[in-house]
Amino acid sequence: MIPVKSTSTTEVGPAPSHVPREGQSWRRELLEAVTDVDELLRLVGVDPVASRKQEEPVALRDFPLRVPRPYVARMRWGDPDDPLLRQVLPTAQESQPAVGYGLDPLAEADAVIGSGILKKYDGRALVIATGSCAVHCRYCFRRHFPYADHRQNQGFESLAALRRDSTIREVILSGGDPLMLTDAHLGRLLAEVGSIDHVTRIRIHTRVPVVIPQRVTPALTAMLASLPQRVVVVLHFNHPNEIDRHCAASLTGLHRFTLLNQSVLLRGVNDDADTLVKLSERLFGAGVLPYYLHMPDAVAGTAHFDVCQRRAVALHRELLARLPGYLVPRLVREVPGGTAKELVVSDG
Repeated sequence: MIPVKSTSTTEVGPAPSHVPREGQSWRRELLEAVTDVDELLRLVGVDPVASRKQEEPVALRDFPLRVPRPYVARMRWGDPDDPLLRQVLPTAQESQPAVGYGLDPLAEADAVIGSGILKKYDGRALVIATGSCAVHCRYCFRRHFPYADHRQNQGFESLAALRRDSTIREVILSGGDPLMLTDAHLGRLLAEVGSIDHVTRIRIHTRVPVVIPQRVTPALTAMLASLPQRVVVVLHFNHPNEIDRHCAASLTGLHRFTLLNQSVLLRGVNDDADTLVKLSERLFGAGVLPYYLHMPDAVAGTAHFDVCQRRAVALHRELLARLPGYLVPRLVREVPGGTAKELVVSDG
């Protein structure tokens, strides 16, 4: 049994000024997202002056801060080590070089079959729907991706690559985050993909409902339900404190679809058994099945989040011992050029 760290997952209510505003639209939340480090720290009761050493101007220039306020509302007041804050707060560590870490750790440039279209695995293709995200997670594996070279134009001509390849049965909308698109734009993209006869499933990878629950609207769910293909929505929760009552309530609108969760195993965020057990339990309570527990990708600027394989395997074994099998996510890593994600096993 691996020793369990004392990281608390107790939800502590935010200060009154942090309470999410009822009726606030998701578009307004995007416009009002926090983009200043000092403001973020003040909102969570952490002294900006004492924490100034954590900010790194170079990291901010290359990958600016962006955090929606509904997500800030779930951070623990006065805790500089809050696991949600750690995911979004820039640090000087991001500018420290690390051996084996690069700009394109998954060799995605080699998987391009059309502008904004990647094909890594048989039967599946990924569409870069947009380069925008609602939140800038500091461990992001595409933080250096050349989005400007992979924009989808209004005519979606690049989708011709999907039409030509009849082996593609599943199309994955990713980014960035596809739910950053307006309903009108997303609807046109989905209609184009939905018109491809050999595509039987559409998968949407998104973190927007995690950080801005208001994005799950009746119009969005009706649009997804109108597609002829089966729809799978893969969410991205990393910590149980991300699932508050507002977030869980919003997910009921997606229950007609297959809901999966993909977490990243992050040092100082969720690398202890109690946290991961609570995460799986809360996910299931919200109608979401744990799917992947992903080892961090070796992208430049993220080495400080790394969890060694030995510890990751030990944590996964504890999950197997404490949870029913359907609540245990697969422990995986992505290997450039691989035919599938690789299951992580003991390194001896």
